[in-house]
Amino acid sequence: MIIAPDIWFYNLGIELFNVRRIAFSVFGINIYMYGILIPLGVAAGYITALIEAKRTGQKKEDYSDLLVIGIISAIIGLRLFFVIFNLDLFIHNPITIITGIRGGGLAIFGGIISSIAAVYFFARKRKLNVWRILDTCAPSFAIGQAVGRWGNFFNREAFGGFTDNIFAMRIISHQATGRITPEISANTIMDRGVEYIQVHPTFLYESFFCLILFAALTFYRPRKNFEGEVFFLYLLGYGVIRFFVEGLRTDQLLLGAIPVSQLSALIIFIAALTAIPFIRIQGRKKIKP
Repeated sequence: MIIAPDIWFYNLGIELFNVRRIAFSVFGINIYMYGILIPLGVAAGYITALIEAKRTGQKKEDYSDLLVIGIISAIIGLRLFFVIFNLDLFIHNPITIITGIRGGGLAIFGGIISSIAAVYFFARKRKLNVWRILDTCAPSFAIGQAVGRWGNFFNREAFGGFTDNIFAMRIISHQATGRITPEISANTIMDRGVEYIQVHPTFLYESFFCLILFAALTFYRPRKNFEGEVFFLYLLGYGVIRFFVEGLRTDQLLLGAIPVSQLSALIIFIAALTAIPFIRIQGRKKIKP
């Protein structure tokens, strides 16, 4: 009996079998791989922030409390951002905004915005330096996104259009949960009696570049010129990454004909690009490691 791989990086010669969306079940409730990878990404970011907090003499307890507040605000932001730009899906049945969250529908920029807001209000309440906290957390955002993006891999979603480049990913057609465009359908491939689509693995691109961003920010952070600089560099880097990746995806959130995530990426890129030289001109005192 010939067995076909579930996911196949054809040009790299990598065949993957038994790639399951569901990791296991507890009392009849399915636990998805996405639901495992997101907490792993959060944990990686939290540990990274604690290491930096210790190096700079900040209180571990502040980041433990911020973690709880940040998770709650991020979940709300992730969902609301998606809902706002897909009101037609929820307007007749608003309860699904809450009950349907396990079926997907989260937008990363909503999580970023709500997390930044949580840091701001948390810092104000405890009379802490908000820019120092954001600098401490900036690489954590990057590593968390690098890990969490692999949930898209297990879900067979958030992929790009057809490609035959070195990283081209083949997915069994009926297992794909992302949007299949006419171009993708026109380039399906039959192999071992199974029909595959062949697409850009955008999750892999974003994960890889977020890892590079994480490493660059972590290396530069002890050498920063002012409080907030690492955070703005994160916005600058992620804006570029997201603009590139979103341009390839087939399941873009749209505002009219404009991809919302590309527009958001462009806005944060311009904001960061403007803020960094402006703050330098203001002559903020250089922060020593």
